[in-house]
Amino acid sequence: MPPFDVPEGDPFGPHHLPYGVFSPAGGTDGAGRRVGVRLGDHVLDAGAAARALDFPHRDLLLAPNLNPLLAAGPAVWSEVRAALTDWVTRPAHRAAVEPHFHELARVALHLPFEVADYVDFYASEHHARNVGQIFRPDSPDPLTPNWKHLPIGYHGRAGTVVVSGTDVVRPSGQRKAPADPAPVFGPSVRLDIEAEVGFVVGVPSPQGTPVPLTGFRDHVFGLCLLNDWSARDIQAWEYVPLGPFLGKSFATSVSAWITPLAALEGARVAPPERTHPLLPYLDDSAPGVEPGGYDLRISIAVNGRVVAEPPFSTMYWTAAQQLAHLTVNGASLRTGDLYASGTVSGPGEGQRGSLLELTWNGRDPLELPEGKRAFLEDGDVVTLTAWAPGKDGGRIGLGEVEGRIVSG
Repeated sequence: MPPFDVPEGDPFGPHHLPYGVFSPAGGTDGAGRRVGVRLGDHVLDAGAAARALDFPHRDLLLAPNLNPLLAAGPAVWSEVRAALTDWVTRPAHRAAVEPHFHELARVALHLPFEVADYVDFYASEHHARNVGQIFRPDSPDPLTPNWKHLPIGYHGRAGTVVVSGTDVVRPSGQRKAPADPAPVFGPSVRLDIEAEVGFVVGVPSPQGTPVPLTGFRDHVFGLCLLNDWSARDIQAWEYVPLGPFLGKSFATSVSAWITPLAALEGARVAPPERTHPLLPYLDDSAPGVEPGGYDLRISIAVNGRVVAEPPFSTMYWTAAQQLAHLTVNGASLRTGDLYASGTVSGPGEGQRGSLLELTWNGRDPLELPEGKRAFLEDGDVVTLTAWAPGKDGGRIGLGEVEGRIVSG
């Protein structure tokens, strides 16, 4: 099928146009990387098309990653998106553009941007309540006292963010069960997933200057699916008092495709009702603050079987609030910063975004064709997919995130 002939209703049609980085068929891994835009089952070499059409911003699209485009800012993002949409929809451009398409199945996909910093949040009330009930069953409130007052987060490791399809090596570290007399060292035996959404920062901010809620769309370029792999046994032993470290830093998988915020106008929704008064820098009921939620429908599959479908619209803390909190102390933003929502979980048992919750800390293993799973075993493949409603009633498909567990 010619690249322009995308079937009606395709979630990667001209209404979407997510960005990635690819190498053409026959190229060696890492060589000849270029910015691509997905249209159906094809990838447009955006830089080559821009050069053929003498587009003023062609240098941004001729770069080997998305960072120059990310740094260019909202006005340029809008111009580039409008041009790309024009190129793939107007017959007058077909002769110039068609030679620069590649079949998706025949290209190598790479991490689409250089990650500057990585921050992971804890923004789902349903996830936080489940975790509280699991680990503090006798507590009168599963939430910690600060949870409804600020988006809890931790600073992660940017160097281990990997693109979808990269194998995940089972991490080793110290672990100690409550009844054990001393810690032992070895591979994690409680390896887990966290189905999340990541937000990609484009425009930096100076140190000492917080970004307000109204500045979200001035700085954030787009979003993608993200799996923040977690070694629960390593994490349980190390996290008091400073929080996640080795239990999280070994791998974070992201999609090869970044969906621009401009493609998700039809998916914007109001967040859940606020139950506690918020300090002014987080108050999204203030005049001039846009609704900060997104209606994303996520599916989690283990070895090809869907085990949960978490709804992102239930997230208590929005991406705009997370960005405001991340910078309120004067921390600067850099092009390529990545921050994640934290595990996405809904109110139902089939809407939980981690095995920790789905199996209730291993008490109720999942029944899969290949056997029971409390946590991940070597060879297991986890795949995250998602879609969002489009403005015209169609669907926007987020690029999948997949990873296979291999022994260390």
